[in-house]
Amino acid sequence: MNAVIEAEHLRKTFGELVAVDDLSFSVAAGECFGILGPNGAGKTSTIRMVYAFSPPSGGTLHVLGLDITRQARAVKSRIGVCQQENNIDPDLTVLQNLEVFARYFNIPEAEATRRSRELLRFMALDHRENSRAVDLSGGMIRRLVMARALLNRPELLILDEPTTGLDPQSRHQVWERLDELRADGLSILLTTHYMDEASRLCDRLIIVDRGRLLVEGKPAELVRRHVGRHVIEIADPAEGLPAFLREREVLFENIGHRLIVDLEDGTALYREISERFCDGGCIMRMATLEDVFLRLTGRELRE
Repeated sequence: MNAVIEAEHLRKTFGELVAVDDLSFSVAAGECFGILGPNGAGKTSTIRMVYAFSPPSGGTLHVLGLDITRQARAVKSRIGVCQQENNIDPDLTVLQNLEVFARYFNIPEAEATRRSRELLRFMALDHRENSRAVDLSGGMIRRLVMARALLNRPELLILDEPTTGLDPQSRHQVWERLDELRADGLSILLTTHYMDEASRLCDRLIIVDRGRLLVEGKPAELVRRHVGRHVIEIADPAEGLPAFLREREVLFENIGHRLIVDLEDGTALYREISERFCDGGCIMRMATLEDVFLRLTGRELRE
């Protein structure tokens, strides 16, 4: 595998807090690779090490074949980063935000303007190039930040929760642009809290919790491996349902007002449950990556 990222036994500590604990993974050239996890799982700490913002506390990390601890400057010149924060200059126009940023990469002025306008067209922002950045909508700002990350024509694009807070139309527009970039061969590293986003975009992904790796694989494979094909959800289950499921050696999760059953094929069981135990209503649906996420990381809030 031609890897653009190789992390081995990666570790990041802040005093006594261990944010990343013995994490190993690799990202192949041309793929979209996701890092998922609940709040505080170590996702942002991991990618900050990848884009040389925060040095590793242990382990080894190579990006584009370069050692991140010794060749950080060379790595930064070849990657693009779209951080969680919309750290654009509100006093500059949309076009000026890109042109000024291009100076960090010593891109000549005429070339910077040409690339900026090209990226604004790609991100459907060309009609707002003379608008002040502060006047843009949330979706437009995220697309502007992504355009800025592409100015230096990176070999690796790093996206930290790129669509958080966006409406469905804006999210889908960002997804379509990322699909085009991936089709052109760009390698992408993505963190997200949206499981549908990870399923849609990621070729492979890892789920981490408390800084440690839980699972790794393709989204569809992880769903089949850890959940199955179907999920049955029963609202306000009748009293005898848990005993009924245990008799049939069916695994289930009882969360009080709702009972969740994961199965490879739940059609026959769903029919019997709905006829005998479904006082409050029940549904059968296809299993998703969110089911995997909740099964592995739990349902309690992380704050």
